Amino acid sequence: MPLLLNPAFAATFAPPVMEARRWLTETRLPEGFPLLNLSQAAPVDPPPAPMRAAMARAIEQDPAIHLYSPVLGNGALRERLAARTAALYGGSVTAGQMALTSGCNQAFCAVMATLAAPGDEVILPAPWYFNHVMWLSMTGVKAVPLPTGPGLQPDPEAAAALLTPRTRAITLVTPNNPGGVEYSAETLEAFARLCEEKGIALIVDETYRDFHTQDGPPHRLFQNPDWDRNFIHLYSFSKAYRLTGHRVGAIAASPERLAEIEKFLDTVTICVSGPGQMAALWGLENLEDWLDGERQEILRRRRAMTEGFAGVPGWELLGCGAYFAYARHPFETPSPELAKRLLAEIGVLMLPGTMFRPEGAPEGAREMRIAFANADVSEIGDLMNRLQRVT
Repeated sequence: MPLLLNPAFAATFAPPVMEARRWLTETRLPEGFPLLNLSQAAPVDPPPAPMRAAMARAIEQDPAIHLYSPVLGNGALRERLAARTAALYGGSVTAGQMALTSGCNQAFCAVMATLAAPGDEVILPAPWYFNHVMWLSMTGVKAVPLPTGPGLQPDPEAAAALLTPRTRAITLVTPNNPGGVEYSAETLEAFARLCEEKGIALIVDETYRDFHTQDGPPHRLFQNPDWDRNFIHLYSFSKAYRLTGHRVGAIAASPERLAEIEKFLDTVTICVSGPGQMAALWGLENLEDWLDGERQEILRRRRAMTEGFAGVPGWELLGCGAYFAYARHPFETPSPELAKRLLAEIGVLMLPGTMFRPEGAPEGAREMRIAFANADVSEIGDLMNRLQRVT
């Protein structure tokens, strides 16, 4: 009997990271080249020891941690995150404008479930984050690619030319996945004005905010007293505190929007895990200095990437920051085949640009994404030496 399948799922591509993992099972690594896995932006180390100890105590001693929490999240964590957000951006944010989700991917899905119906459109700069596009595809919403210019920067005027009566939102990720680039405060404000004028939502995903190159607020959008009228902010604790397996993300939006999001969350996960919420709150209260140290280390690795690529003939670094570098390779081989070749010849796993572009877009065949955050400075130096061997 044929598989009964929603046509929208049939039309959605398979998870790219899972495809890359299959390459590992199919490929014999070259002798003398231990695997450099630069395919996924996820911390491989556990949370810091003091956080793990606090989690263990809470799991043993706090009965409430094992129960359902409010659908939109524990009040203490929402209060603390609102205060931190307001302090960081210099604006006014309340707990009633905050919701917790099971990771930032779920935050995006929940927001989109309240915004867009089948046949509607959402604009995303390309190269784009593939999980955003997968959700839109599975729900029958059209992902409209916004070509990016020099430095992978999106142009508000170019976005305005793509608007149609079915456009519901523009989604920006900064620091960007996959490009690594940061969008300036001026760029974000220009997009906010455009969305306000056209009556659509501006969604800004700042999963990698804690690894921004600049000190101080990355933008001023929260300083608008009416920011929640059309601005929706997404955040993740996964990268900040190494809580990937505990799935804790966040949405900042209007209370009216969150009331609709609550319907989605209540039917999907009901609530975020108790240990994850407890750890996120503990991190906000205790790990500010530790997190700054993590940021400084990521910035050192970023410098190693930018300096290293300057010495690799033919490769052009298009963007670099937070967890990612995005590069144009010099070979005639299309990037999917090149990715497999790099794995077989030099033991390096990275993702091809075709995974971050619309199907058939020619740019992707010459591009690669490198998730360098899990490689230390020495390993990044090793990467550059390996790339120089490929001809």
